[in-house]
Amino acid sequence: MVHLKNSEEIELMRISAQIVSRTLGLIAEKVEPGVTPLELDKLAFEYIKDQGAVPGFLGFGGFPNTLCISVNEAVVHGIPSSKSLEEGDIISVDCGAIKNDYYGDHAYTFAVGDISAEAENLLRVTKESLYLGIDQMRVGKRIGDLGFAIQTHAENQGYGVVRELVGHGLGKSMHEDPQVPNYGKRGRGKKITNGMVLAVEPMINLGTKDILMLDDDWTIISADRKYSAHFEHDIAIVEGSPDILSTFDYVEDALEKKGANPMRMSLESIATIG
Repeated sequence: MVHLKNSEEIELMRISAQIVSRTLGLIAEKVEPGVTPLELDKLAFEYIKDQGAVPGFLGFGGFPNTLCISVNEAVVHGIPSSKSLEEGDIISVDCGAIKNDYYGDHAYTFAVGDISAEAENLLRVTKESLYLGIDQMRVGKRIGDLGFAIQTHAENQGYGVVRELVGHGLGKSMHEDPQVPNYGKRGRGKKITNGMVLAVEPMINLGTKDILMLDDDWTIISADRKYSAHFEHDIAIVEGSPDILSTFDYVEDALEKKGANPMRMSLESIATIG
């Protein structure tokens, strides 16, 4: 059952989403060769608690940390480790926070120092896929239209679109109906409706779409061990159109201060994506 949110609930969810956004901004300041995922995790835990919020992932289903930090071939659900990040790595950082009983949940994939052109293109296309999917979140469309947009753009670049892991509804529970696959057919699936709040999260692999789970029973990796990228936003449907509750601005401001080019994107800019 899809739980539609009213305007007051959507604004409460925006608060939670923005806490996650600011947390990821803090992470962006610290991502560099030599830092450990556990150090980033501690930073996130302390910041979320300082906001009067609760880390949304810590203890969820037994998960042991505040952040999911997935390095290189890890797709999602990576457990933060004490192994230092290295030049050329990419890491997806997925974060959740609960405030006023509502979840925020989104993710960003970071370059660690200088990365290869191949990895840079994977990050760009995955981020583009996210915004192309969000642009389909309009009353009159269906969930399949969203998945089709993501799948088509990624596969046109020769990438693998993970099937087993999907986006989801969001609210007082982290995983609500409907499921939001990153693949699909136009005109299929649930209708997009005002009051829906969805976490849309393309997980795109440099090679095969197939995945494996590691022995820790959490970390999912690409089956061919090639890099994987993951970007996620929280979006409400308001007056027929998508309203992105989370933001990458904090991340991208931090990256620009470090001299990086974070590939800023918006729904307005995706018209230029070929």
